[in-house]
Amino acid sequence: MVKPRVGFLGTGWIGRHRMEAALATGAIQAAAICDPSPECAAEAAKLAPDVPVLASLEALLEQDLDGLVIATPSALHAEQSIAALERGMAVFCQKPLGRNAAEAQAVVDAARKADRLLSVDFSYRYTAAAQAIAGRVRSGELGQLFAADLVFHNAYGPDKPWFYDRAQSGGGCVMDLGVHLVDLLLWLLDFPEVTDVSSTLLAGGNPLSADGVEDYAQAQLTLANGLVARLACSWRLQAGQEAVIEASLYGTGGGVSLHNLGGSFYDFEARRLVGTSSEVLVSPPDAWGGRAAAAWAEQLAQDRSFDPSAERLVDVAKVLDRIYAG
Repeated sequence: MVKPRVGFLGTGWIGRHRMEAALATGAIQAAAICDPSPECAAEAAKLAPDVPVLASLEALLEQDLDGLVIATPSALHAEQSIAALERGMAVFCQKPLGRNAAEAQAVVDAARKADRLLSVDFSYRYTAAAQAIAGRVRSGELGQLFAADLVFHNAYGPDKPWFYDRAQSGGGCVMDLGVHLVDLLLWLLDFPEVTDVSSTLLAGGNPLSADGVEDYAQAQLTLANGLVARLACSWRLQAGQEAVIEASLYGTGGGVSLHNLGGSFYDFEARRLVGTSSEVLVSPPDAWGGRAAAAWAEQLAQDRSFDPSAERLVDVAKVLDRIYAG
């Protein structure tokens, strides 16, 4: 069986990491690399020394590719994904799929029309901690779920200027970090309808201006099943550690939580909560960062046709739109 030929568009740190994870599965073969930075392209070429390094997206699209991994600035995701899908390529894209729900819907529509696999790098679903609590959330052992708290505070801010340009990024910390919280919440609960959303967005401690990007946000979501979720995310919060990443869900029969350890962006623990006691379900180490890309690569090798679960990507984008609308 011939392995699917995959191109890699955008090979900065995340792009290279996802490239390495996808290739490590043995399910696909690298067929082309494209990055405007010669340094990034050269580093990626070390993972696939005999693969051509191309100068433009147009050149990449002319290649005989079965799939494309996209890790470029957010404003480019929808346009580049659609271009690849229209050429018959499956797509694995960094988040967000689009800067708003309309862009995300356009990509999903293109994937359906082309009958090609489409996935987004919602990597936190693939942590052992998230997998451990998902089973308990969905089994009913927590009783009636009624509350959830999710947090993603990053004591740093992004180091690339385009993150701070709303036209290029689509938004600030909500688009960058909050998107993971929304996806994780809805995924854990099997994507219930979101009936109400309220939010507060700040920049530098002040209300967000019309053309700015937020560095702190809170949102409250009410779901059709009655659960009320509180979400908070930020850049450069003085949190006393590099990151605070948590997700806790509470029911009449107990709760579950996942949280990072010692401010780490990578080490997560999951716990089962009952009254004043807790039980550790999962603890580090856990090399989860590339699992979403690996899963896409393995699925691509089996079946590159459209997966209806891609519709859920639009559900996430719609919630973000409502958070930005206040």
